[in-house]
Amino acid sequence: ITRMHFQWDWLCLSVLIISSVMAEIENEDTLDADVEVEDFDKQSQEADVDRDISPLEVVYQTPKPTGEVYFTETFDGGLTGWVVSKSKKEDTDDDIAKYDGRWEVEELKENTVAGDRGLVLKSVAKHHAISAMLTKAFVFDDKPLIVQYEVNFQEGIDCGGAYIKLLSSSDDLNLEYFFDKTPYTIMFGPDKCGEGYKLHFIFRHKNPKTGEYDEKHAKRPDVDLKKFYLDKKTHLYTLVIKPDDTFEMLIDQSVVSKGSLLKDMVPAVNPPKVVDDPSDKKPDDWDERPKIPDPNAVKPDDWDEDEPAKIEDPDAVKPEGWLDDEPQYVPDPNAKKPKDWDEEMDGEWEAPQIPNPKCETAPGCGPWVRPMKNNSKYKGKWKAPMIDNPNYQGIWSPRKIPNPNYFEDLHPFKMTTISAIGLELWSMTSDIYFDNFIICSEKEVADRWAADGWGLKNLVASANKPGMFSQLLTAAEDHPWLWVLYILTLALPVGLGVLFCWPAKKTDEDIDFKKPHTSKRITKGELKQEREEFEDDEIEEKENEDTAEEERREVEETKRELLKDTKKMAREAPSTEIYDEDEEEENEVADGSQEEGDRSNKSGSEDEVS
Repeated sequence: ITRMHFQWDWLCLSVLIISSVMAEIENEDTLDADVEVEDFDKQSQEADVDRDISPLEVVYQTPKPTGEVYFTETFDGGLTGWVVSKSKKEDTDDDIAKYDGRWEVEELKENTVAGDRGLVLKSVAKHHAISAMLTKAFVFDDKPLIVQYEVNFQEGIDCGGAYIKLLSSSDDLNLEYFFDKTPYTIMFGPDKCGEGYKLHFIFRHKNPKTGEYDEKHAKRPDVDLKKFYLDKKTHLYTLVIKPDDTFEMLIDQSVVSKGSLLKDMVPAVNPPKVVDDPSDKKPDDWDERPKIPDPNAVKPDDWDEDEPAKIEDPDAVKPEGWLDDEPQYVPDPNAKKPKDWDEEMDGEWEAPQIPNPKCETAPGCGPWVRPMKNNSKYKGKWKAPMIDNPNYQGIWSPRKIPNPNYFEDLHPFKMTTISAIGLELWSMTSDIYFDNFIICSEKEVADRWAADGWGLKNLVASANKPGMFSQLLTAAEDHPWLWVLYILTLALPVGLGVLFCWPAKKTDEDIDFKKPHTSKRITKGELKQEREEFEDDEIEEKENEDTAEEERREVEETKRELLKDTKKMAREAPSTEIYDEDEEEENEVADGSQEEGDRSNKSGSEDEVS
C-alpha cells in the first residue's frame, strides 16, 4: 500500500508540472503583449471577418473608415500624399545631416497578407523624414483624440525609433522642410536604444504667461516592453487623449499606461505656487551639526595610542620541514634566450621566474616569519564621544516666496491644433514596417479599423505559429527557469515507468506472507497425547489456584488474631503506653501482613510460572 501511495504521489506531481508548463506556453501566446483574446474576437466579429476561412485563403480588402476621421493611411496605393523631406538636421556633421534615408512600400517579410502593404524604413544609420497633411485638422475642443497605427520590427531593433509626430498647425508649415525642429503638438510611439525600451507620449504645452512651449513627458509604463521589440510581430499602438484631461496608451488594444495630464506628466503642467527665494543666503553662524564631540571628555590615562593593531604571535612555531634556504621562485631551467635578443638594446637576459618545485611538498620556503595576530591592547586613536549639539539649528533652507512665473492651466487637453503627421527617425536597424494609420475621435471607428487591418495580420500570424517544440524553446529563452520544468517533465515519465513496471525486490516479509500453509496429517495417538497434556495442564493450574487461596485465608486469620491480642493488651496497659505500644504493634502487624502478602503473592506467582 505504501508503495502504491508513493507511485500515485509521483503521478500527481508529474501532472502538476506538465500542467504548469502548458499554462506557461499558453500565457506566452495570449499574454505576451497583454492582449485579451476576447477583445480581439469581439472586434473581429464587428468587422464581419469570416473566421472559418483559413489564413491562407484570406482575401484582403483595404480597410475603410466607418465614421468621422481626420486621417487614414493604408499605403496600399503607394505614397500618394506623402512628402519626403529635403531638409538637413541641425547641429550635425554634414556627412549625416541630410534626411536621405530611403522609404519603400512593401509587404511584410513574414506572415504576409497578400495585397496588404505598408511603409518600410530601409536605410541604416541615416536620418529619415516623411510627412503628410491630415484630411481635416484636429482641434482640441470637446472630442477625444485617438491616434492608432501598426509597427513591426522585422529585423528586431538595435537602436532606433518608430514614433510619430503630430505637427502643429501654422501658416509656414512646409512638409518638404520637415526636420527635427519642426513644431509638433504630440509625439507618440516606441523607441529603443541600448537596454532602454520606451513608449513615448510627449506633448508640447504652451506657457500662458510667456507663450513658450515646454515638453511634458508621460511617466514610463509599468509593463515590460521588451517583447514588443524582439518578437518580430506586428503590434498595434494606440493613444487616447480625452477632454477630461486623461490619457491612455495601449498596445494590441490592451492598456499599458494611463493617467492624468495634470498629475502624471514630467515636469508638471502647472508650476508650484511658491519657490525658493534666490536672494536668501545661509547665515555664516548657522549650525547644521546634529552631533558634536563632547568638549568635556578627557582621554583615559591608560589609553595607549601607540599600541599597534597587529602583533606577532609569540606562540607560533615554525612548521617542521620548512625550507629556510630555498627561495619561493627560481629561474626557469628550460627557458632559452630568444635569438633576436640584443643585450646592448635589451639589457642582460634573465630567465623568467617559476615556482620552486622543492616548495611544492614542503610547508613553506624562504625565511620563516611569525604570523600576526590581533593586539588585545590596541585601542587606536582616542576620540571624544559625540553628544547632541546644543546649538543645532537644523538644515538650512531658503525662505519661500510666491512664484513669479506661476500659472494654473486646468485644461491642458486644449493643445495646439494638429494639421499634419510625420515620421522623423534615426535607426541602426532597417526594415521597420508601418501601416494603417488612423486619427479619429470614436473608439468604435478605431476598433473596426484595427480589426480590418491588424486583425487579419494577427490571424495569419496565428496560423503560421511555430510548433509546440519551437514555442517551448522560445518560452525558455524568456524564462530560463522553464528548463528545470522541461527536464523534470522528461524525467518523470521515465521514473514513473521504472516505479510501475520494474519488478520490485521481494523482501523476507513478502515471502513469508505469500508462503502457502501446508497441511500435516496427525495420527490418533498424537491427538490423544495432546489432549491428555492439555487436561494435565488445566488440573495443575487449578491446584495452584487452590493452594494460593488457602494461603491467603491463613494470612487473613493470623491478622485477625494479632489485632485481637493487641486490643486486649491495650485494655490492661496505661493510656500513654497504650498509645505508643499500640501504634508500634499496629505498624508491626501491618508490616508483617505486608510481608506475608508479598510472600503469598510471590508463592502464587512462582506456582503459576511452574
